[in-house]
Amino acid sequence: MNRQIFPHNNFIVSFIHWLENRWAIPAYSGWVLIGIALSFFGAATNTMAGWLYVLSGILLSLLGVNFFISIKTLKQLQVKRLPIQPISAGDELTIELIITNPTKKIKNLIEVIDEIPLQLSGKITNTIETILPKNQLKIVSYTHTKKRGIYHWENVMLKTAAPFGLFYSIRQRQVEAKAVVYPQVLPLQTCPLIDNIGIKEAKQRQSDKLYQNATEGVTKTLRQYRYGDAIRLIHWRSSARFGDLQVRELETITGGEEIIICLHNSCIWEDKYFEEAVIVAASMFFYASRQQLEVKLWTADLGIIHGSQVMLETLAGVNYGVTMTEEIPSSPVIWLSQDINSLLLLSHGSRWMLFPSLAKNQDNLQDNLLKGIFYNQEISLQSQLQKPLH
Repeated sequence: MNRQIFPHNNFIVSFIHWLENRWAIPAYSGWVLIGIALSFFGAATNTMAGWLYVLSGILLSLLGVNFFISIKTLKQLQVKRLPIQPISAGDELTIELIITNPTKKIKNLIEVIDEIPLQLSGKITNTIETILPKNQLKIVSYTHTKKRGIYHWENVMLKTAAPFGLFYSIRQRQVEAKAVVYPQVLPLQTCPLIDNIGIKEAKQRQSDKLYQNATEGVTKTLRQYRYGDAIRLIHWRSSARFGDLQVRELETITGGEEIIICLHNSCIWEDKYFEEAVIVAASMFFYASRQQLEVKLWTADLGIIHGSQVMLETLAGVNYGVTMTEEIPSSPVIWLSQDINSLLLLSHGSRWMLFPSLAKNQDNLQDNLLKGIFYNQEISLQSQLQKPLH
């Protein structure tokens, strides 16, 4: 019996959906008024009372006017979406739509329903009282974001029951949207995972400081003084010989390996820990950038990624459980993983942050000389990233 009912119900739902998207269907009040009008008409045919015909005709006329006006109201309305600016998780997403009325008639009482994905907030409904002829109206909506991601949607639904609310009509417009929600970035004051990565990096930072404060011994060539050059770089002996101020160009000191933050997204993660790992990667990336270090991001499917903008978009859409297609860098890295066995793949001088795994076997760390941090959900993530290494 259920096999016969469900197809019938599906047919009715599909028919109603087709009708409201191409014509119009009665609202609850419309069904009530249709029933009353038909009752008056039936009574009039039995009694031949003219006033009953008049009442029935008036009610049916109201229904007919509402039917055609509700259809005509949505005709030729145009919907345009402005680009959505990327934000960080926890901030408000600004969504802007422009509704244009290119006709010579006023459009009244319109609902604009933006079908936003449920992961953000679901549908957002705005009501327009009036759009003047040859005019446009800007609708600005805000939705609070809780989780990072790259969200796509395209449907905007226009709905009206003008002018009496007896019939309503729906029309859909396909307006593509893309919202990028970056992971949260923690304001780190220090980060031992970055500060103590490798031996060569520490020497590199010391060399940079010596270079910035040097006054002799690293001269590459001499040139004439230019406005804005530091006084300490003037080579006084050569200036006296040539009769013009001569400035030393210092040798650029390079060396030391780059900072590479590796998100081990080819292993199986628990959702909550993977989201924390993404926040860690973003926070360390910007901390290293503030320290004027050359920092890059590595993922198992995309490899090494350069640039803060590309990094943020990558972390906004990154997922775990992917196939590893890129080799782990041979230089010291900062490793974020939930797989303790993966530490055996790292080069000497690397650092790690391990998240709780279902297989809580730490025997592999007994002979491991690499230092790192065990994630502790009872301590804030920012505090953990700033504490000394194990």
